[in-house]
Amino acid sequence: MAIYVKKDNTFEQAEPVSRECPHCGAHAQLIPTATPSFEAIRSAGPRQVGIAFRCAACNEPRFGRASVRSIDTASVELSSNIIEVERAQQRFPYSYLPPAVERFFREALQCYNADCHNAFASMCRRTVQTAIADLGSNARLEWFELYKDVVNIGDVDEATAQVLESVLFGADGPVPEIGADHAAVLVEMIKDMAYQCYVRTAKLRAAMRMRRYFAEEASGKITSLERHRAETA
Repeated sequence: MAIYVKKDNTFEQAEPVSRECPHCGAHAQLIPTATPSFEAIRSAGPRQVGIAFRCAACNEPRFGRASVRSIDTASVELSSNIIEVERAQQRFPYSYLPPAVERFFREALQCYNADCHNAFASMCRRTVQTAIADLGSNARLEWFELYKDVVNIGDVDEATAQVLESVLFGADGPVPEIGADHAAVLVEMIKDMAYQCYVRTAKLRAAMRMRRYFAEEASGKITSLERHRAETA
């Protein structure tokens, strides 16, 4: 699939482009509002061009760039792979995290959004180290088990798994350099590990407490507020 800018400046897309909006969070179509001119591309011969869109859900502006594939006398062919200038932020329920873990984890995800892959890797290691220090003696083993679960469930290949294991748990050595492919796996891995360790644990414990409370109330072990009022009236 490709995008074409015709000689009369008509902008043709083989199929619409949809992305997650950083403003409203919806996965919505990107509607072109300002496109490059045919003559400008022919005269300048750039490798990439910029395109302005609006989000179909919230109408906020979106910006992207596309590689120029070919230029001829009738049209310009652009790659259909639109690279977003402004990405949607990574979402996570940070309120469940201890303050120190939250600080490093937020910064890690900010590095990922900025395409700072090696800074992202370093902050992921800091996040894991801080979480292990927060949770105590068996935490390193627990986090390593979470890592292995992600590798198995996500079907992560052995070479990638070894690199990411060194990123997260190689406390005595430098953080390995990673690229976009490794970072894409690592961001899902660290989010899942943090969720399982903190969010799932907190939600499950809260649900268990609530279930026990209602079970004890039903069996008469707890005096409900309504019954207490009736008995003391």
